[in-house]
Amino acid sequence: MIGVMAAVVDVGEVPPLQRPSAAGPLERLAVWRPTDTARGWYVTIGITLLGGLIRFWDLGRPTDLGTPDFDEKYYAPEAWQMPRNGGYEDNPGYEFIVHPPVGKYLIAVGEWLFGYDGWGWRFSSAIAGTVCILLIVRIARRLTRSTMLGALAGILLICDGVSHVMARMALLDVFVALFVLIAFACLLVDRDATRNRLATAVTEGWADESRWGPRLGFRWWRFAAGISLGLAAGVKWNGLYYVVAFGLLSVIWDATARRAAGVERPWLGAIVRDVLPALWSLAAIPVLVYVADWWAWFGSETGVDRHTRDSALSSFLFYEANVLHFHENLITGAPGVPPNAWESKPWTWPMGLRPQLFFYQSNTGGGLSAQMLIGTPAMWWLAFPMIGWSLWRAFVRFDWRHAAVMVGYMAGLLPWFVDIDRQMYFFYVTPLAPFLVLGLVLACGDVLGRAKAGSERRGTGLLLVAVYTGLVVADFVWLWPILNGDPISAARWQAELWLPSWR
Repeated sequence: MIGVMAAVVDVGEVPPLQRPSAAGPLERLAVWRPTDTARGWYVTIGITLLGGLIRFWDLGRPTDLGTPDFDEKYYAPEAWQMPRNGGYEDNPGYEFIVHPPVGKYLIAVGEWLFGYDGWGWRFSSAIAGTVCILLIVRIARRLTRSTMLGALAGILLICDGVSHVMARMALLDVFVALFVLIAFACLLVDRDATRNRLATAVTEGWADESRWGPRLGFRWWRFAAGISLGLAAGVKWNGLYYVVAFGLLSVIWDATARRAAGVERPWLGAIVRDVLPALWSLAAIPVLVYVADWWAWFGSETGVDRHTRDSALSSFLFYEANVLHFHENLITGAPGVPPNAWESKPWTWPMGLRPQLFFYQSNTGGGLSAQMLIGTPAMWWLAFPMIGWSLWRAFVRFDWRHAAVMVGYMAGLLPWFVDIDRQMYFFYVTPLAPFLVLGLVLACGDVLGRAKAGSERRGTGLLLVAVYTGLVVADFVWLWPILNGDPISAARWQAELWLPSWR
């Protein structure tokens, strides 16, 4: 079973028609990347600028008569308090401060720049959503070794309804998605750097200095991933899911890299050489960063629960226990938790069967304005085929790229099944959306085939991918009015509601 999992997570990039078992250590460790560096950055910047224009378009609308919409009503005011209170929220009358402060720090930056209005409280979310586009292009390009598929990833993320709407709301989840993507990107770079280091060890003859393999030194990219994961947890606690998932992924990558280098005991070598450094970078560092995220609260006199115990640390633990109690008891029907018409459960999330209505307003003349969080059906309705294909590629073809994307996707989905009685909403999938895009892009890459494939095979694949991309763009354009709260007729509103569960 360990051998199968090793092959699933990482067999390394190998040249066409060369089986891993037949390749030497240098071939197995080889890291293949596109050579069109300048073109890759031109494409990345172009796609990012296009995505930024779309994310920022008419960003100040809609609002609830000039006030925040939906749960913006919590986070925008809390963020507004921070620069006036020395960096912390002060809401002792109502303990609604049930998330860490990092996301609200970021919202506060926009409010400080533009004031307390729609632009101000949404500015940082739009920046985060735009940076996610840049990251997804670079991540997909590194995974697929194709600038074209990197560009496709950027286009798909631009056209994803979930990513679009959440980048235009003063909510916290887009910041979780940002820091998770940064961590994933850092781990990909760390994986390549580690394999290059082992290739050097093989070339210079010190790869077999022991049966466990060589020491690999301090790994700055993995350290950076740990910092980013600490910031993700400092936005919302679901960032902790990725700490566990990415930590396991990194150690498995280390073991398979050692195996590729010809180390006698690669798994034992990963345990001896890599587990403790990984725990430091991907467990201890996130915890330290998380605690540091609360610097303003520790230095305050009137922060919520700041002086409930004798010491700052014990007061902090008391506060965290209160927050945990809140989330554990956020159950529909419990005292103080009324039913919500737009509640959803995680088994509906992959296809977006129960979206989220953020804004609804009747207009004069029988029209209306509505903003709904919907995953673009041309993408989200392919979630289960994508999952099935990725699992097949991972477990049957031993494709490490599909396996890595599935780790990110499932880390955003499976933990929510642990307590299905908890009140949940569709916007919790925001960190999952980029991994859906990556899974679809990898599938499109499989449809395209290798660049050296026959012209007919390549041409047919390119046509299919182009048609699919056009379908996604058209779907996004159709949904545009209800993704942005534009005025529409009642008939158009009904035409937008494709499923009974959307109503």
